[in-house]
Order: sequence, then structure tokens, then C-alpha cells
Amino acid sequence: MKNKDIRALSRDEQATKVRELSEELCRLKFNHGIRPLENTAKISQARKVISRIKTIIRETSGT
Repeated sequence: MKNKDIRALSRDEQATKVRELSEELCRLKFNHGIRPLENTAKISQARKVISRIKTIIRETSGT
């Protein structure tokens, strides 16, 4: 996701997206521990998107 797409989402949608991506990241890590993933870049991509969303949430909240 790009920053402008994230900013277009409401606060609730952003929180939902973070939750979904966190669950996906957990699943990816678990599956990678059991057997090698075909595309290990998905783990770092999920982490980066989660960080982007959390950063934008923090920017807009003013804290």
C-alpha cells in the first residue's frame, strides 16, 4: 500500500488493516518455521506496511 492509499482510509479502517496484516505476518512466520516459504519477501513487506500505517496513525493523532 502506498501512503496516499493509507491516508485515504478512516482511522477504523487503518486499525483493521493493521490487525489483518499482523495476523498475516504471524501466519507467514509460523509457516516459515515449519517449511521454507516460496517468497520470503512477503514477511518484510508485511512488516513495512504495518510500520507505514502505524506511522500515519501517529502523525494524524498528534501524539
